[in-house]
Amino acid sequence: MAPLLTTLLLILAGVLVGGTWSLYRQGAPRAAVVITGLLAVLATVGGLLRLLPGEG
Repeated sequence: MAPLLTTLLLILAGVLVGGTWSLYRQGAPRAAVVITGLLAVLATVGGLLRLLPGEG
């Protein structure tokens, strides 16, 4: 289950980065771009932290 969750988080991060870029290019409100960008960062960090060795 752990490798699947890591993969899904990184896929979600990629989709969110693309969405952020698309919103920015379309001239969406700054709040929407920032929120989508922050969600992309959180998904990326979550996926990368799952890759670190540790307990479990």
